[in-house]
Amino acid sequence: MKSTFLLTLLFISTFSLQAQSQNYKLIWKDDFNYSGKPDPEKWNYETGFVRNLEKQIYTKRKKNVRIQNGNLELITLNEDYKNKSYDAYIRNYRFNTPYAEFTSGSINTKGKFEFKYGRIDVCAKLPLGKGLWPAIWMLGSNFNEVAYPEAGEIDIMEYVGIEPNEIHGTVHFPENYSRKLRSDGGIKKLKDLSEKFHVYSVDWSKDKIDLLVDNEVYHSFEVEEAGSENNPFRKPFYLILNLALGGKWAGKVDEEVLPQKFLIDYVRVYQRMEE
Repeated sequence: MKSTFLLTLLFISTFSLQAQSQNYKLIWKDDFNYSGKPDPEKWNYETGFVRNLEKQIYTKRKKNVRIQNGNLELITLNEDYKNKSYDAYIRNYRFNTPYAEFTSGSINTKGKFEFKYGRIDVCAKLPLGKGLWPAIWMLGSNFNEVAYPEAGEIDIMEYVGIEPNEIHGTVHFPENYSRKLRSDGGIKKLKDLSEKFHVYSVDWSKDKIDLLVDNEVYHSFEVEEAGSENNPFRKPFYLILNLALGGKWAGKVDEEVLPQKFLIDYVRVYQRMEE
């Protein structure tokens, strides 16, 4: 029996009552009650160097992404790994970096499950160590078609190992009539992030985005603040789960703490019937 059973049971009971009273319907889920690789009907892999000058290469290998003991495991390893997209003549670190010192895992639902308005609950236990950067987040479905941050971004949970007792929840969007980045977010302090499973959530309606942990709101954002024209939070988004290292925020990686796992017990998406 998983250690998350009592917490999960209590949370499900609490939110089930809330969902019923607010007319929620479960529209998508993955409980990871199987073994092997993530369900290909639900998840895509990210591979290679992807963003933020991070130190890891993402792979599809079961060493980095697997389902085991009822959890999705995103695993980061300290190992030399060849960049299959290496090209010394391209002025972009994704291509002109020949090797990575670390590997890890990242999956998303782009093109397989995208939605507008609803609530996402992700039950997860975080890794521990400097330089680690696990995240549960969302990007606008048109991310590959427009310049950042026009598609919008909702960070349901971000954690960096240099701040071991804090989680961050943030929305990113463009300034009205420009591509200048605006951000709005909050911080929640918790002492047992790497010891226990917690439920990280976003509740997104046409009016407001609430960020929650264990069903407690710790930050709210009014959607109208992102403007009346091309407001990204009035369009569909997709979900991303990843374990990054280093990069623009997480800083230097403490190699002594590796390997580490980012464990996800379940992902569930609800939508109010009227939306």
